[in-house]
Amino acid sequence: MSKLLLIDDEEDVRYSFQRIFNSPEIELATASSGEEGLKVIPKFKPDLVLMDVRMGGMNGLETLRRIRAANPKLLVILMTAYGTTQTAIEAMKLGAYDYLLKPFDAPKLKEIVANALKAAHDMQQVVSYQPLLESEDYELGIVGRSEPMQQVFKLIGQVAASDATALITGESGTGKELVARAIYHHSNRSTQPFLTVNCAAIPEQLLESELFGHERGAFTGATMQRIGKFEQCNKGTIFLDEIGDMTPATQTKILRVLQSGTFERVGGNQPIQVNVRVIAATNKPLEAAVAARQFREDLFYRLNVVRIHIPPLRERREDVPLLVNYFLEKIAREQQRKPKSIAANVIKTLGKYHWPGNVRELENAIRRAYVMAKGDAILQSDLPPEISGQGGSGATPPPAMAGEAAATDAAALARQLFQWARRDPKLKVIPAVERELVIQALKETNNNQVHAAKLLGITRATLRKRIEKFGIQRELDVK
Repeated sequence: MSKLLLIDDEEDVRYSFQRIFNSPEIELATASSGEEGLKVIPKFKPDLVLMDVRMGGMNGLETLRRIRAANPKLLVILMTAYGTTQTAIEAMKLGAYDYLLKPFDAPKLKEIVANALKAAHDMQQVVSYQPLLESEDYELGIVGRSEPMQQVFKLIGQVAASDATALITGESGTGKELVARAIYHHSNRSTQPFLTVNCAAIPEQLLESELFGHERGAFTGATMQRIGKFEQCNKGTIFLDEIGDMTPATQTKILRVLQSGTFERVGGNQPIQVNVRVIAATNKPLEAAVAARQFREDLFYRLNVVRIHIPPLRERREDVPLLVNYFLEKIAREQQRKPKSIAANVIKTLGKYHWPGNVRELENAIRRAYVMAKGDAILQSDLPPEISGQGGSGATPPPAMAGEAAATDAAALARQLFQWARRDPKLKVIPAVERELVIQALKETNNNQVHAAKLLGITRATLRKRIEKFGIQRELDVK
């Protein structure tokens, strides 16, 4: 359960919050002044504080100063009814997570609170990288006894003791964010903020503003100044996930921060100095992106100070039984029940599966089996069909077999394309195929350019260039 503390001297606002956040997943406490709020915090121990800027007695700015002095990791969202928001902006510079204008939209408020709670959870959640399950006392952890994971644990310990930039690589679902948080929690900055930005999930036109903030009037809709994640995270750690999806313009700004510790807000010309440790992650081969001129070479070397590669689960199958037991314990703790047992033949089946979705897929499979199990033991029939081999054609073929089949199909397709080219001299094979691949990727992803780019193995910026080059914008009405 998440704990919210509202500090506001208006009774109507406190009542509105009680209605909006009337949920079994959220416990809400209220205070009518800054002085009262400071007394409530040590007893209530909130995950997030929402506070008015202008209040009788101690104002929001002074209250924020005292909260930050006592607990720099406690996130605070400021609220104001005044359009200038100058006081709120000043408070943001002191470390507030965000600010809202009154009157606020309930769905938008819930979204901002949910994002803030996730950030608060990431900062408070201790991530252990102990290799033995017996010593794992945390809700989340990096589990493994295999030799590849031992190397990961050693690197975490070495890099955590320094302020060096780290680049975490590995396939989707291997646990890159867990490694980033383990580095943070074992570093000298563990008492300071930790914020995560998924570079692939934020539209490219908004990513720069999200990271560096913007000045009022910088672009259409920028009605007020906004403080970006780098300013919010001063003295702390920022985790840039899927950094391979950044546009060249944003890459340039990130490089400047790493080189000089300075940047400018979007639409601004005043250099801002910050002290932020950067941890980046990607599931793409950045060396190939550099060779293709899709990623800056100088930025790559700045990020690649310490490389931590997380092996896919199929390369550390000996960790599967340990992970299964870990997830069973984790689910039992969440549901406050006794852990379910698992049949030996089920463990054997899980060990043979190739896990294209890695540890994330394994956890989802165990959660599904936990729900489907009719008794206290998980049986073969409780597993997803694609894993148990009971789904039509059986389990997914291992990567080697899948690769051979794909190569055979590709060769047959190439021969057919060249036959068409001989019949039609005007047909340019590579542009024709490239255009069709872009169209099909957009259709497969319902015109979601981020997902389509991932499907094609290119950046979103490259995808947009192909859309413009081939006139696909007009054909599919892609936004």
